[in-house]
Amino acid sequence: MPGGGRETSRSVSDRVDIVGGMTDPIIVLTDQPDDADVAVVEAGLDEFNEKAAGFLDRRSLAVFLKDPSSGRVVGGLTGRTSLGLLFVDYFYLPPHLRGSGLGGQLLRAAEDEAVRRGCRTGVLYTINFQAPDFYRRNGWHVFGEVPSGGSSDISRIYLTKDLVTTRPGAR
Repeated sequence: MPGGGRETSRSVSDRVDIVGGMTDPIIVLTDQPDDADVAVVEAGLDEFNEKAAGFLDRRSLAVFLKDPSSGRVVGGLTGRTSLGLLFVDYFYLPPHLRGSGLGGQLLRAAEDEAVRRGCRTGVLYTINFQAPDFYRRNGWHVFGEVPSGGSSDISRIYLTKDLVTTRPGAR
């Protein structure tokens, strides 16, 4: 594979007719998926979700922090909104900007945009050595913790937030 990625494949043994006469489909495991292949999976799930929910509203969401002199992104938040939920995927601030209030501003900007898009709830996970206290200070609540397999000292902490009733002026 280009770039040193890993890919493995095998045939499904019970000869299932999956799509249009296809038998013996090949299962491929990779750590460098092709964008076109990912698009097939996303489009299929979008179609399924739209039929089940009656609408499709999945959109990317990003809030970036830029250096004013260079215009380069130095940190920010990425995620998406879908079916009434805000999903925060990645959130990073350089160490020298932590504790300045910028993190809270970025998070509120994402939450506000999610509400404008019709979301009522946010979900995310952080790792116990990352920022669980930051999220708690910003109104997020832990609903689960899962230990990592590699170390008993590391766990993922799952948090949620009601985005509507926690807004200023909400009833």
